[in-house]
Parts: sequence; structure tokens; C-alpha cells
Amino acid sequence: MEVTAIKAGIVIDHIAAGKGLLIFNKLNLAALGYPVVLLMNVSSQRMGKKDIIKIENFTAVDTAMLGLIDPNLTVNVIENCGVARKVCVTTPAIVKGLFACKNPRCVANADPDVSPTFHLHDEKTRSYVCEYCEELTRVN
Repeated sequence: MEVTAIKAGIVIDHIAAGKGLLIFNKLNLAALGYPVVLLMNVSSQRMGKKDIIKIENFTAVDTAMLGLIDPNLTVNVIENCGVARKVCVTTPAIVKGLFACKNPRCVANADPDVSPTFHLHDEKTRSYVCEYCEELTRVN
């Protein structure tokens, strides 16, 4: 299989195998309007297998969302057919509006004007505490 280089855009690399489709769907890349390539189960010396996403002519990716899904991936910004810079994502310390609180009685679930806000509780388990009700939520 041959996938050509892109002149400008981003390459999301080192995605854990199987998580590329989740990222594709969470970022709604099908509706983006730019050429997008999703490669799954690509051989990798470092990881065994990995997924890769290439997006041409687009660089405004939500790194907080990427960090929630796979904090070990990298985002390569491509300019003039080469890597202009690499962005390593991490598990975000504060997450606002990206997922809902697990507590059905939480004000963030009941009031449409309140955006759910979470603070990182434990990076290893990727668990967050709701700012409003202090419910512990683990990101899968």
C-alpha cells in the first residue's frame, strides 16, 4: 500500500493500534472537507502496530481530545512537504466540555448553561474529578 506525502497539514502519528478510528470519529474528520487518510495496524518498530491519520491542508486539531484518547501520540505539523514541528500531546490537567459527568444528578448534566469541567485526579488511571459534584470519572 502506498500513501503519498502531504504538502501541508498534519499527521497524527504513534496512535495506539485500534484507536485511530475512535479519533477519526471523535474529531468528526469525515465531515471536515479536507482529504483525510486513516491507516490502521501499520507496522512499527517501537510499538509493534500503530495507527496513523493524515489530514491535508488542516492544522486546527483539538489536542486536548487527542490527549484524552491517547496521551502518547504525536502530532506532526507539515509545511512544504516536511515536518515543520512536532507536538507531543499529554493528558490534559483540566478538561472542559469534552465529556459528561457520570453523576446523573450533577448540575453539569441538568443545566444546559453549565459546561462540565473536570480536573485531573490521577494521570496513570486517567481519572478526573467533576468541578461541580466531585464525582470521579475515568476516561476510557
